[in-house]
Amino acid sequence: MASNLAHDQHSAVFDDKAYRRPSKQPSIANRDHVDSDVNSADDVLEAMGYTSELKRTRSTFHVIFMSFVLASIPYGLATTFFYPLIAGGPANIIWGWVTVSCIILCVAASLGEITSVYPCAGGVYYQTFMIAPPSMKRIASWICGWAFVVGNITITLAVNFGTSLFLIACINVFESEPGVGILAGEPYQVYLIFLGITLLCNAVSALGNRYLHWLDTFAIFWTLAGLIAIVVTVLAIAKNGRHSASYVFGEFDPSNSGWGSAGWSFCVGLLQAAYATSSTGMIVSMCEEVKYPATQVPKAMVATIVINTFAGLLFLIPLTFVLPDIPELVALQSGQPVPSIIKSAIGSSGGAIGVLTPLLVLGLFCGVGCTTAASRSVWGFSRDGAIPGSRLWRSVNHKLDVPLNAMMLSMAVQLILGLIYFGSAAAYNAFSGVGVICLTTSYMVPIAVSLLGRRAHLKDAKFKLGPLGIFCNIVAIAWSLLAIPLFCMPSYLPVSAQTMNYASVVFVAFLLISALWYVVWGKRNYQGPPIQDEDQVTQRKASISAGGPVEL
Repeated sequence: MASNLAHDQHSAVFDDKAYRRPSKQPSIANRDHVDSDVNSADDVLEAMGYTSELKRTRSTFHVIFMSFVLASIPYGLATTFFYPLIAGGPANIIWGWVTVSCIILCVAASLGEITSVYPCAGGVYYQTFMIAPPSMKRIASWICGWAFVVGNITITLAVNFGTSLFLIACINVFESEPGVGILAGEPYQVYLIFLGITLLCNAVSALGNRYLHWLDTFAIFWTLAGLIAIVVTVLAIAKNGRHSASYVFGEFDPSNSGWGSAGWSFCVGLLQAAYATSSTGMIVSMCEEVKYPATQVPKAMVATIVINTFAGLLFLIPLTFVLPDIPELVALQSGQPVPSIIKSAIGSSGGAIGVLTPLLVLGLFCGVGCTTAASRSVWGFSRDGAIPGSRLWRSVNHKLDVPLNAMMLSMAVQLILGLIYFGSAAAYNAFSGVGVICLTTSYMVPIAVSLLGRRAHLKDAKFKLGPLGIFCNIVAIAWSLLAIPLFCMPSYLPVSAQTMNYASVVFVAFLLISALWYVVWGKRNYQGPPIQDEDQVTQRKASISAGGPVEL
């Protein structure tokens, strides 16, 4: 009854000086509750200055499933298994994952609070603008927005490139002779596979948008089946035996990394866990395709971290129990030890490829999810003219119901950056590193601004942390300040031109581009979101709640 009354109020006709999104009249007395809430979400978006252009088709579970696919545990852990392996071994693998998962839970909860107040595709960029002091609004949101967009693009690049390298490593469980795989993995071969995967992910995301939530749902069951297959097969066969529990949970040997400090070596090994959880805030870009974004998106971010923590342990612990000789694994040319670990445990190339197939398919699911989220981040930032050529990138293809031009821009940047691999075999380190750095930075900015403002804007949040909020904010900011320099470091010493971590180079390049664009255009023309003041948004929301007109 209450929802019908609210709907009738929202359907009122106002004079020409006021504007509201017209609501469809109910065909029967009891209008469907979902339709009413979707209209309400569109009205709230309008109060924030934007017209709804994308269809709201995702439910709470769909958002959770997409968040899960964006992280793609265990795939994300499999492709970056090298980092904790060389940095410290078993203890680094297990406890590094637990440590980072607890930290990222604080990041997700902190972002969730803010998102429940400002649920739009602009995400952390929009949130930063609204809660920052007037003198800092433009520059703070500009930095945050660019970091978020670059992070989305480069993490998508890292996912698809990682899938390419992982596919080659999987193929090479078949050997032409002992220790020699059947595919050489030359740079041109890697790039061509990466090109094919990138084109496939963009095609699926663009042409099958209306079915993506079903794909995300299927991915959950696929992941569960794959995890069971890996755990049962690896532990049951364990052809070369199993290590003791003390080895799995307590063995720590940083000597392979070359870092003089054991503590620093452990921290460098956290890149695996940081990479797998870096997608935490990417789901915010999907707010305008979610039915109840103010509550669904925050809950999905937090719930996904909890689910991923247990899924990650279910994947990592069995593999650690059957680890072969670590120096041999870190010496692999592919940099992908998981296929070799599984083959060693099963003792059969055919059996190994069968168990690895679910991980490869999950990698493609992850690529599609990241492609979708990246395109929305580009689109959301372009709406306010912050990216060169914004008029082109902010358009929506209503036939496909996707921001197709923004998606093509994201894809083009990824393909160009992928060419770095021809100059350095460590390019994947740069892609994954800069993705983590940029996304972590973008998450930190609104959280830091919120904390400095004494969290005053959260009084009307639909997702509240209460007294725990300050603690979560501090943990999130401290992690960000550590992650930025940490993931610019090489995985091991000594360093050569081929093994250098070029994350800092790519990161600085994007910073220079964004800074140059701000000087050339942004300083004079960039004004931020259509609504410039937090109080205006609050007043417009209050007007909507009361059923009154929203003045433009």
